[in-house]
Amino acid sequence: MRHCRRLLAVVLLLFLASPSLAAGFDAIAALVDRGFRVGAEARLLDDGSVLGAIAPERQLSPASVSKSYLAAAALDCFGPQHRFTTRLLSEAAPDEEGVLTGDLILEGGGDPALTTEDLWRLVQRLHQAGVSEVRGRLLVSQWRYGPVECITTDRCETRERTTNAYSALLSSAGVNYGNWCVTVAPAERAGEPASVTGCDSQAAILAIDNRVVTRPDDSGTQLSAERVTRDGGDVMVLRGQISTNAHPRTLYRASSDPADQMALTLLAMLDQAGIAVSGGADTTQAEPPPTARVLAAVDGKPLQELLLRAMHYSNNYMADMLTLNLVETPRADLRLGGARLEAFVAGIPDHGPVTLLSGSGLTPENRTSARGANTLLESLYHRPSLFPSFVATLQSPDNGVMRFIRRGSETFQRHVMLKTGTLNQPVTVRAVSGYFRTASGRWGVFSVLVNGTGSTPYLSWPEVLDPLAQDLEEMIAQH
Repeated sequence: MRHCRRLLAVVLLLFLASPSLAAGFDAIAALVDRGFRVGAEARLLDDGSVLGAIAPERQLSPASVSKSYLAAAALDCFGPQHRFTTRLLSEAAPDEEGVLTGDLILEGGGDPALTTEDLWRLVQRLHQAGVSEVRGRLLVSQWRYGPVECITTDRCETRERTTNAYSALLSSAGVNYGNWCVTVAPAERAGEPASVTGCDSQAAILAIDNRVVTRPDDSGTQLSAERVTRDGGDVMVLRGQISTNAHPRTLYRASSDPADQMALTLLAMLDQAGIAVSGGADTTQAEPPPTARVLAAVDGKPLQELLLRAMHYSNNYMADMLTLNLVETPRADLRLGGARLEAFVAGIPDHGPVTLLSGSGLTPENRTSARGANTLLESLYHRPSLFPSFVATLQSPDNGVMRFIRRGSETFQRHVMLKTGTLNQPVTVRAVSGYFRTASGRWGVFSVLVNGTGSTPYLSWPEVLDPLAQDLEEMIAQH
């Protein structure tokens, strides 16, 4: 009997204590009652006052909030103005007639935003260097990293087929975010096959299986695209219909081998520029010979601009490319990149445990806590040379590119800067982390990590953002 009374007393104490654990997050706390695992914390940066907390040290999946760790580590490692360089090299030199007798080597520099526009500039600079013909091969060198082992289901499946762009595979010699691009336009008359062309060259680079039919005006346009691997090459399979009066539609799908995609794309561009390559194109994991000379080079955009794209659009390809670039040794993989991220976090005082197997957050094994995420944000706030570039990577709900974050009152919309994270498998993850400014102008940080279980229902973003906005609005108004 005495034992039962003690147990009852403990239960009552826990019951009475639970409201204080959720103090400041009263609306978010309703998710706990629905069976979701929640970690949350909000605090002011000037005096460390905790305005709200729910199990702030609980280790949970942050999904794409992992990208905040990647952004901080990349800024710390490279600095905001760092640029990744892509080069064309050869051991040979062009003769008086512009003939290069030897292999032309593209050295992938790991630029996560390298596009065909950059390749065109590279080809133009090769022409300016006096090269008009290559009597050898075009070799694409991915010696820094690539092909990178896939450690998520979507990326592993992409080697054979894919219906999306976000699961792009990784290589230091990747181009166009590891995606093929095609444009679908209506034929002149209904009943005819649609007109399909590649986006990057007049000549066909990618094999196309066109099953799209042109329909009469205003019939509606419904298109589906699947990139499959057939006989060792990529094929874009297109199905559906397009109206005769419809505008052309552009479709992107991840390639099965980004370095091979680079080789085929660059070879087509050289041909279009009138620079013939007699030996065809191939890829290699070998580093260019030390005797090779640079014939042309192109610098990518500054890191701070890369991070804007990677964070605002939650670009998984860019985030994991940057993660791989953190590894100083050749043949990098995401495990080594994750170890570099974890080593960076270990240098942040009082952060606590963290598990980062990727910078994108696609790996469901990633773990951090709400308190840890806030500690990361606080550490960047106290680094004046990096903070402006870092905070710019976060979105304001009032005008961010992701429309689903435009929730809550004007107070929430205009006083908060955030990064979101979403996963639906193996469990639901909805995570939000960022800064807020109070009514009196004080800076604060907040992080809310919500993880489902095998028995919890689907969780939409409004079910998280609306109560979060309500809780933060009260904190902002009261301080």
